[in-house]
Amino acid sequence: MNELSTDLKSLHEDTLNNLKYSKASNTLRAYRSDFIDFGVFCSRHGFKSLPTEPKIIALYLTHLSKTFKISTLRRRLVSISMVHKMKGHYLDTKHPIIIENLLGIKRVKGSMQKGKKPLLINHLKAIVKAINDQKIEEIIKLRDISIVLIGFGGGFRRSELISIDYEDLDFVTEGLKIIVKKSKTDQFGEGMIKGLPYFENEIYCPVNNLKKWLLISNIKSGPIFRRFTKGAKLSSNRLSDQTVVLLIKKYLNLAGIENTNYSGHSLRSGFATVAADSGADERSIMAMTGHKTTQMVRRYIIEANIFKNNALNKIKI
Repeated sequence: MNELSTDLKSLHEDTLNNLKYSKASNTLRAYRSDFIDFGVFCSRHGFKSLPTEPKIIALYLTHLSKTFKISTLRRRLVSISMVHKMKGHYLDTKHPIIIENLLGIKRVKGSMQKGKKPLLINHLKAIVKAINDQKIEEIIKLRDISIVLIGFGGGFRRSELISIDYEDLDFVTEGLKIIVKKSKTDQFGEGMIKGLPYFENEIYCPVNNLKKWLLISNIKSGPIFRRFTKGAKLSSNRLSDQTVVLLIKKYLNLAGIENTNYSGHSLRSGFATVAADSGADERSIMAMTGHKTTQMVRRYIIEANIFKNNALNKIKI
């Protein structure tokens, strides 16, 4: 009986570990950050955060609705649920008090709320010009241009972008193949390959600019996007995903573009929006971005086509 009990305990611990490893590290950090906020709310009001109950979740979501958009509320709900699972607790996130509360919040606030803006072609060109106009070492310019163009050209999440290693690259006649070892929606760690063809315009070609960066940096293994130490000396340390955000905001500002509504995600959403505007279908966009459902991609397509086939264009005044 003791052996059976020990085996069951071991299986329980292994299952909890499997739940943990099923998520990307960035996702786990987001869960942790969200749950800390929930814990602060519970502590302030004398509630128990783990395990919690549907009524407390409903109160927390109502509290959040005063400040945050509905998508943030849904993400917080997922985070709280996953932390409960990883700690071996069950939380009924489909309980009527939670679902009906969310529906009520959605009706009051609406779900079509303003998100971060996509980086479009004119923004990319302005950023590249801003980088080249800087009085900084050429090696820094080439790294930053490569980050922006590869991030956009591959529709990468910033966590995927900074995780690229030299060993993930395969330069071929048509362009560049990049192995994405693991991503947010790749729950089974199957990985995927993204193909970036050569551009006719070499100035904005992700493949050509990456070649220049690898040549000047002499990187032959490990992370391709690394930090600089003082004196523009290249380190072996991988860039953080937050650095990508700071770079984008920095160069938008230098280009004279208000940067408040842009983020690291703007590269990825920019690719999808520009591809849709250029006539790419949703399946080909999804093949590059790695989206598992069409919902988000269709939103990009709708936004890209908002002035195409617009009924107002038929009106002559």
